[in-house]
Amino acid sequence: MTLKEKKFLKNIFKKRDIEAKKYDHGLLLVIGGSEFYSGPPALSALSAFRAGVDMVRIIAPKRSANIIASFQPDLAAFPLEGNYLNKDNLPSVLSIIEGAKISAPKKTAIVIGGGLGRSPETQKVIIDLLSKIDIPCVIDADGIYALVKNKKVISGKPFLITPHSYEFYILTGKKVSNLSLKEKTKLVKEQADLLKTTILLKGSTDIIASFDSQKSLLFKGGTPFMTVGGTGDVLAGIAGALLARGIKPLNAGYASAIINGYAGKLAGKKFGESLMATDLIKEIPNVLKVLND
Repeated sequence: MTLKEKKFLKNIFKKRDIEAKKYDHGLLLVIGGSEFYSGPPALSALSAFRAGVDMVRIIAPKRSANIIASFQPDLAAFPLEGNYLNKDNLPSVLSIIEGAKISAPKKTAIVIGGGLGRSPETQKVIIDLLSKIDIPCVIDADGIYALVKNKKVISGKPFLITPHSYEFYILTGKKVSNLSLKEKTKLVKEQADLLKTTILLKGSTDIIASFDSQKSLLFKGGTPFMTVGGTGDVLAGIAGALLARGIKPLNAGYASAIINGYAGKLAGKKFGESLMATDLIKEIPNVLKVLND
């Protein structure tokens, strides 16, 4: 890790006050999962814990929530009625969000999208939910597909969008695969300004740009083995943990890219072709050891 990256992380992770109490370092809500997918919200939640958030509450359809609750005792999962996120769930989700804001004032954030699916009803609920909140939020995976229906719901809010190259195309209509790094960086910044949001474009070099900053941040790291499913959910969880601590989306995006990338590099050295997303989560503490240097 470079000296610049170490210094950046140390500025993010301030020394904890000895009088610190629960929720001082964030409460994260992870909204995800469906009848078929239970892994994405669990991966985000576990990575968020490893990234230092005080508490994670998962909100998921009943089958997914029950499976997640059995993973390990750290995970608390609220079961929603039905096999997928539907319009009848919206009042319950909004109520949980309001309760979280009371428990952790100004230290609550959301991760939404992983494993939710792309049914028309679910996508409409995602849009309705995002239109009603203004707390920090990471929008990933299926949440990005939903945004195509109404991009205005993210405008000017403390949201972080985390697409890979194809999801970026889905969101913006712009292809980046054949562009130079300079051209990609310029395009990501243009789209962040246009949408009035913060974007973390995932790739061999992660590009983070925000409408409220003139600078774009780049992180080149990780490993080609991170193409395996679930590594994006890990990144989303790390980013969500940092947003919950009160870190601004641009800095949270950059810090999460650093942590996720170096965790992937460590896991890649150990496992190579056998790398799994859960291997990254186990390496997060080893990346954060730099805080003690």
